[in-house]
Amino acid sequence: MLRKKIYLVRHGQTDYNLRGVVQGSGIDASLNRNGQRQTQAFFDRYRDIPFDKVFYTGLQRTKQSVQGFLDLGIANEAVPELNEISWGRYEGVPMTPEENKYYQYMLERWASGDLEFAIEGGESPILVAKRLKKGIDHILSQPGELFLICMHGRAMRILISVLLGYDLRYMDIFKHQNLGLYILQQDELGTFKIEKFNSGEHLKDLVLF
Repeated sequence: MLRKKIYLVRHGQTDYNLRGVVQGSGIDASLNRNGQRQTQAFFDRYRDIPFDKVFYTGLQRTKQSVQGFLDLGIANEAVPELNEISWGRYEGVPMTPEENKYYQYMLERWASGDLEFAIEGGESPILVAKRLKKGIDHILSQPGELFLICMHGRAMRILISVLLGYDLRYMDIFKHQNLGLYILQQDELGTFKIEKFNSGEHLKDLVLF
């Protein structure tokens, strides 16, 4: 069995991120100026890594975040199963104190083990994990050993939990930032381990607006 190595990044900043507005899978926002600069910084740092294939979700902000690698001619594919969680009726809604209180309540429900709980009209962690499992199984079945995957914050937390076999109650230990990088290496038993945790070293010289 070929042991896979995954460079996993969150997409660059959008105006929704900047304003603290919930995006989710129903908001197909593009990168803003900061996001474009983060994208360039990541590309400049990792452009010489010999990726076998690049994957992104069905939302444009992830493809835009790895466009430099696509321009090099690296094989690539959209995998919509890796899309962000649906936040239902909260998508596109500013994070007011009231909304933040509800968000914290939801996180507490998840941390307590109620992983079937979902915001009205949205997805639960269990549903997202099942969807992500289909997407990552598709990716891992492909030839090659070194992959770059760009996706979304909450979905990343759930995917890393799935890959490492962690209880989803603890997914929030996996921090993320825009264009933050995780590196995951598969061992001979097929289990993944984290080699790099939410690294932002390639972003350290950026001044965001």
